[in-house]
Amino acid sequence: METCIYHQLKSQPFWLLFLLSLGSLKILCFSIIFLKWVYVNFLRPGKNLKKYGSWALVTGPTDGIGKGFAFQLARKGLNLVLVGRNPDKLKDVSDSIKAKYGQIQIKSVVVDFSGDLDEGVKKIKETIEGLDVGVLINNVGVSYPYARFFHEVDDKLLADLIKVNVEGTTKVTQAVLPGMLKRKKGAIVNIGSGAAIVIPSDPLYAVYAATKAYVDQFSRCLYVEYKKSGIDVQCQVPLYVATKMASIKRSSFFVPSTDGYARAGLRWIGYEPRCTPYWPHSLLWGLIYSLPESIVDAWRLKFCMGIRKRGQMKDSRKKE
Repeated sequence: METCIYHQLKSQPFWLLFLLSLGSLKILCFSIIFLKWVYVNFLRPGKNLKKYGSWALVTGPTDGIGKGFAFQLARKGLNLVLVGRNPDKLKDVSDSIKAKYGQIQIKSVVVDFSGDLDEGVKKIKETIEGLDVGVLINNVGVSYPYARFFHEVDDKLLADLIKVNVEGTTKVTQAVLPGMLKRKKGAIVNIGSGAAIVIPSDPLYAVYAATKAYVDQFSRCLYVEYKKSGIDVQCQVPLYVATKMASIKRSSFFVPSTDGYARAGLRWIGYEPRCTPYWPHSLLWGLIYSLPESIVDAWRLKFCMGIRKRGQMKDSRKKE
């Protein structure tokens, strides 16, 4: 039978054999990609984060993704350094974590990332002195109150976007990294955004998207720089998550809760330098990449114009 198949193939024209070979190669490549996707999303075990160190530092832990990470890290048995702006909210989160995971040690550091950042970073350095901080979650960030054209972005918002998203992430990393280098182990997770990586552009959120593009490239460079030093650097790329910043109250299949995202996020720490941990987001990423950029740009502009209109109407009602 094998001889029969061989003779049948041999009798076919070259162009047909070439197309068959090309098609078979495509199917093989797709199969490998699909199997890898299944493995990393559903079968690959998460790393033992305690091997990096017994402490984790989380910025922006009082709401959203940062709060989700704080609880999930505590569930894994890591002690926490929580860095946020509001002392009352920090206490509430700290008390809630201790009530659920009583054995966890928690240190809180009050830092206004839009204020005196140098003083804030100094307090972080003093707090982590002598602690083996093995995991850093750079989550703190700000976005627009609602979509707006670049010429409508006021000076205060512009300064906050750059200072919190870019300078804050950079300086906190600079404060924590020396200890990791000394111990030759650590994991740094910077929270990026699909606005900078998944979609080709994010009109009416230009500065926010640009700051998150910085976070992505910053992470990738540090990943290459420090991989041989035992430090895993990663940029996680969430799409929409049910948070106050995204103005989404309810979670759904494609929009996880903060805890749902954080659970997924923890499983990816220590692996790829860039990832989207919540697997339904990867389906959306693949769909967007399959479409022409002009179509995605047009859809996104229309979508953001709707957000802008609703935001302006809300502002008008407040002024009345």
